[in-house]
Amino acid sequence: MKEESKLIQIIGRIASGLSVLMYVSYIPQIIANLNGNYGNPIQPLVAALNCIVWTIYGYFKPAKDWPIIIANVPGIFLGIITFCTALH
Repeated sequence: MKEESKLIQIIGRIASGLSVLMYVSYIPQIIANLNGNYGNPIQPLVAALNCIVWTIYGYFKPAKDWPIIIANVPGIFLGIITFCTALH
């Protein structure tokens, strides 16, 4: 049982890291938006809203779910920034 719990923790950390990388991948789109090559603003807006809901969920669980919180906070900020810079 303890090994399974450790495995789940490792998977949670890997998933959190991959989620952060997914949202960091917005940075090239933000740069392109700022250079006048605007992308569609809908996807990053929906991603930011999704991250807000997941962060709230992780925070208000009886035992805070830090992998979920850590994985989604960058998506809130980078999604909003990407959305705002994509508006033209």
